[in-house]
Amino acid sequence: MKTLIRKCKYCNIYTMEEKCPRCSRETNMALPMRYSPADKFQKYRIKLLEGNENGKDNNKEL
Repeated sequence: MKTLIRKCKYCNIYTMEEKCPRCSRETNMALPMRYSPADKFQKYRIKLLEGNENGKDNNKEL
């Protein structure tokens, strides 16, 4: 299935043209991320969300 919406990776604008109207470079298809019921990284996202709900910052270690 071909999509009509395209995105310029340089200007970050969405268009329906194959060339960006702002910078005249090629545009790419704007496809959503694929969904998989067997998500490999789900447990890491859940841990990150649970840590943020408790007021912890998981990116810093003391």
